[in-house]
Amino acid sequence: MIDGDWDPGFGLVRDALADGIDSGAEIGASVVVDIDGHRVVDIWGGHCDSARTRPWVRDTITNVWSTTKTVTNLAALMLMDRGLLDPYAPVAKYWPEFEANGKHDIEVRHLLSHTSGVSGWDAPFTTENMYDWESATTQLAAQAPWWDSRTTSGYHAATQGHLVGELVRRTAGKTLTQFVAEDIARPLGADFQIGAHEQDWKRIAAVVPPPESTSSKIPDPSKVRRRTFLGPLINAESANTAPWRRAELGALNGHGNARSTATILSALSLGGTVDGVRLLGRDAVELAFDEQSSGVDLALGVPLRFGVGFALPQMETVPYIPDEKICFWGGWGGSLVVMHPESGMTFSYMMNRMGEGIIGSDRAEHYLQATYGALGASS
Repeated sequence: MIDGDWDPGFGLVRDALADGIDSGAEIGASVVVDIDGHRVVDIWGGHCDSARTRPWVRDTITNVWSTTKTVTNLAALMLMDRGLLDPYAPVAKYWPEFEANGKHDIEVRHLLSHTSGVSGWDAPFTTENMYDWESATTQLAAQAPWWDSRTTSGYHAATQGHLVGELVRRTAGKTLTQFVAEDIARPLGADFQIGAHEQDWKRIAAVVPPPESTSSKIPDPSKVRRRTFLGPLINAESANTAPWRRAELGALNGHGNARSTATILSALSLGGTVDGVRLLGRDAVELAFDEQSSGVDLALGVPLRFGVGFALPQMETVPYIPDEKICFWGGWGGSLVVMHPESGMTFSYMMNRMGEGIIGSDRAEHYLQATYGALGASS
């Protein structure tokens, strides 16, 4: 059964989610479509657990993996808008220790566009090591970049949250967790947090790990892919543990649902202001669409384009995202958030059953195509 609300013209999206749940492709999920600040779709269904004993309800949240990066990078854009961060300044201007080992010319924008060369931690490094903020960021500041070109991306799978989060801490005087809570989630009334407060654990839909990956078959001549995903090697089950939920992992452990992520990220679709709350000015919004890299990503092994903090359409890799002024990203297992300013549309899909891969999923594609089908029919 699907709960929630949808405008009559968007029944295709409701039907698509119902099909996903009825077929067993989904365990539990939520989908939101916002047009010009109006939620034309706000639906959810399924269950929070693989045994299907706890229904997914309106305030269910889940670990959204790398969708967290979209909120973390929005925080950085907000600090740029406030004049506290310069995207073209060296990282070392704000974090002097980062200059070590040949990183003096790495700029703030390179951290947000996955082009800094610091896409993982030098081995040995474990998931548990990520939980120690001071030690983890000290190691990132000390190590050398893994490649030289600042226009070549290598997905900062786990490190981006620490890299950007340390800049937030040094410029805003708050941890990333505090900044997201106080400057983003609370003003918007958005049910999103980095990590998860213990009192909220009872409403978390535990993630269900993906099938065994076949991605190791992708060529990795520079070894950046191997080093990135072994530094550290993350077991999806870690997301269901107390230490993970208590940590600050700005690349990986945001907890929310489709409603909260759509509310927050609609700032990029709506010119920077959401429900009367100004998060960004126009110039900061435009930074997200300013292409920084285009080509085969050294860590993911597929062609990608990145702006400042977000991916841009790349038809070869994500053919179901139109080649228009759009920015997007998602999380390990298939979650997806898409911002389309020209239509005022924000699409968000969050779920607990993970599929293979990092960039979207067949399910995300199905729901997004249904959304565009409904948009086309209503225009």
